[in-house]
Amino acid sequence: MVSTNDIRAGQVIILEEKLMLILEHQHIKPGKGRAFVRTKLRNIETDAIIDKTFRADEDVKAAYIDNELYSYLFSNADRYTFMNLKDYSQIELDHNFIKNSIKFLTENLEVTIKMYMDKPITIELPATVEVIVTEAEPGVKGDTVSSATKTVLCNTGLEVNVPLFINIGDKIKIDTKNGGYITRG
Repeated sequence: MVSTNDIRAGQVIILEEKLMLILEHQHIKPGKGRAFVRTKLRNIETDAIIDKTFRADEDVKAAYIDNELYSYLFSNADRYTFMNLKDYSQIELDHNFIKNSIKFLTENLEVTIKMYMDKPITIELPATVEVIVTEAEPGVKGDTVSSATKTVLCNTGLEVNVPLFINIGDKIKIDTKNGGYITRG
């Protein structure tokens, strides 16, 4: 158990037998009455977001999460295989579990998989990934006065807007938070 005064954004708690990720945390002490803690929580299984208010000093059950480093190996239909970098064991994750991360996965990419009681709950990508441009229209000089972009397709299936000088075969660095172009690799 942990006091609501000690919880912070990014922690996972157990509420009504469900794992809840704390997105926002605010301790409020009104002029009259008792202090309270207002939180915004995301259900890890369903991705539903709820607002929950706790009394200050109320105890909540903390979930102890293990961060395991894995390497992406390959995919087979809707299953994605990862290898634990400590003991070389492999796990398969379903397409629905990975969701938005699929477009960033390249062979041997190191990811962090958060585990609760030896069960994967979320996947965390590195801040940036390098992908290879597989389809791109040629950029024509003089098309615009200001900086212009074009849409390219990458080897992972990701479509991204890039500057006109990017061509097929170029390695580009992508921000995994917003899926935006950073620089040519």
